[in-house]
Amino acid sequence: MPKVHKCSFCGSEIPPGTGMMYVKNDGTVLWFCSSKCFKYFKMGRDPKRLPWTKMYLGKRA
Repeated sequence: MPKVHKCSFCGSEIPPGTGMMYVKNDGTVLWFCSSKCFKYFKMGRDPKRLPWTKMYLGKRA
């Protein structure tokens, strides 16, 4: 049974056979659902500040 991973940036589920696996020099494995998430990760963006991610905090009153 293929394993379903979660995107390390936006938090969405990645269907088996899709997405990108990124391995850092320290051995940490990161999964990305699209090139958009990978690019935003490489640019150093904070996923809590982007409304299209599941980790978005939004404005609180």
